[in-house]
Amino acid sequence: MPKPLTVALVAGAALLTRRAMRRRIQASPLWPMPALDEPVSGRPRSRALRLLVASREEVADGVVQLRLEGRDLPRWEPGAHLDLVLPSGLVRQYSLCGDPADTSSYTVATRLVADGRGGSREVHEQVAEGMELEVRGPRNRFPLVEAPAYVFVAGGIGITPILPMLRALPDGAEWRLLYCGRSRESMPFVAELEELDQVTVVAGVPELGALDVPEGAALYCCGPEGLMAAVEERFPQVRLERFTPRAIAPGSAFEVELRRSGRTLAVPADSSVLAAVRRELPDTLYSCEQGFCGTCQQRVLEGEVDHRDELLTDAERGDSMLICVSRARSERLVLDM
Repeated sequence: MPKPLTVALVAGAALLTRRAMRRRIQASPLWPMPALDEPVSGRPRSRALRLLVASREEVADGVVQLRLEGRDLPRWEPGAHLDLVLPSGLVRQYSLCGDPADTSSYTVATRLVADGRGGSREVHEQVAEGMELEVRGPRNRFPLVEAPAYVFVAGGIGITPILPMLRALPDGAEWRLLYCGRSRESMPFVAELEELDQVTVVAGVPELGALDVPEGAALYCCGPEGLMAAVEERFPQVRLERFTPRAIAPGSAFEVELRRSGRTLAVPADSSVLAAVRRELPDTLYSCEQGFCGTCQQRVLEGEVDHRDELLTDAERGDSMLICVSRARSERLVLDM
């Protein structure tokens, strides 16, 4: 039977040894030890905030404007947008149309799309003053650049990212705006804008042949897909803001290996990678299914990706993809899942 003093000395020596070893490890240039890369799946691309719906106002036929209040909100630049997490869990993107200098609130507006996927209807029918919404962002893929002149084309709700741009233009800047919509009643902020000499308001289909874009001018367009496609066809240099996916022809069938799960899936030509993956891994996170929110982003270990999203940077596309819309250029992809 060891004596109590001996036991205490041995225990004390062991404790001191462990402490000394911990200090040596933490001082080592290899501390912390490198680990396998963490999968990117299901992680929001920016910190989520809980904001109060301070006001809800109908600013045109079928258009609701929300003012979301908080404290010390992240700053943003004209052209930025938010991800709104709706009560059902749907995530939708809306351009910020308020004052970038206001760090106590964000303002967004949404048009009701009766035959849409449900996000706008949820905003119009379920979001009310006094409730809280989760938001992510702001993010900006539509920044205002320096240019000798500016031309803006907005269709209906597409005016929202352009409003802060107009307010941010330097004094004396040369600019003009073509603002069109189905009717004056459906066009938000039209009364404010048509007071400006540089603004042309068209109720109906605009005549793009009359649009004058000076040499070197920055051209911006946001609105329905048909309008943006027409402007892009005539002016390939245009900067566009999309919240619906660009129409792209279906791709070919291919295989996807899920390296961590040890499974290989067939992705038919008329199915998305996300749909194929969720048949095997039903808990795989996703939200917008249009390549905008980033929830379904996955790390690509092997293969060539046909990127069809509107979100990832060139650097991110080097080793990841949004599996809701993007496909394979090669016959096989390997994902870190």
